[in-house]
Amino acid sequence: METKKRSELIRFLREELALPISTIDFAVKHSQPELAPLPMVLWQYGLVTLNQLDQIFDWLEKVSYTL
Repeated sequence: METKKRSELIRFLREELALPISTIDFAVKHSQPELAPLPMVLWQYGLVTLNQLDQIFDWLEKVSYTL
């Protein structure tokens, strides 16, 4: 994921889903070595609900059309 899009995703996670920065940092650290998508790491570790995961994917789809 490119830097700008990842930064926007992190902003969305903080502002819209109100995820703590420590949660986001944990997911970022675990997504990099495995090259796993950040939303999937958040879900895999139980840091977001399935509903929140859907919201993230909806947001990503919407953003991809505007970038």
